[in-house]
Amino acid sequence: MNATNLLLAAAVFSFGELGQADDSAAKLPLVFEEDFEKGRKRWEVTDEKSWTHRKVGSNHVFGINRRESDYKPKVRSPHHIALIKGVTVADFVLTFRVRSTKDTGNHRDCCVFFNWQDPEHFYYCHLGAKPDPHSGQIMIVKNAPRKAMTDNKNKTPWKIDTWHNVKVVRDTTKGTIEVYFDDMTKPHMSVTDKTFGKGRIGIGSFDDMNDFDDIKLRGK
Repeated sequence: MNATNLLLAAAVFSFGELGQADDSAAKLPLVFEEDFEKGRKRWEVTDEKSWTHRKVGSNHVFGINRRESDYKPKVRSPHHIALIKGVTVADFVLTFRVRSTKDTGNHRDCCVFFNWQDPEHFYYCHLGAKPDPHSGQIMIVKNAPRKAMTDNKNKTPWKIDTWHNVKVVRDTTKGTIEVYFDDMTKPHMSVTDKTFGKGRIGIGSFDDMNDFDDIKLRGK
């Protein structure tokens, strides 16, 4: 393939990776990338006992190995949290793959943490199997127990031991938060809020077991 075709292919891949990307999202620079092939030293976790870096087949993953956690947050919020070290962003596009390794029913979940200020101030999206006021919503933690900002009715179609694709898009100027699950063209849930700006990014779960891989963060 010649140089021109390589550039065209890269452009097509970039657009496909972001799904229905707008101009602002597409222009964000890549600030972090992780495939866990060289370990997990770039991640800070709330409970070392709950996370395992391991090889599955020919691939390395980073995952939650138990439902319970020794981490007890001051206000009710997720227990299993892994934050990227040394990276803070305001606007961003985060993409990754996640696999649920234990079916726990309606509240089986994966969480994404963003605009993290400290353990009592941050946003997170809870990708719960069946939505209710405490599951399957975009949440805010503001020095009080987590509170849903959405009234999402879309179920999260988890399949056991199946890799799913997740994307979170944040625009702090507009205040928009969009969360995608498998379908990268239509938000699974969305909300507008401007409470928190620049902050840290993380992955995890409230109290479920997942593997994570192929994380890309574009932001500023």
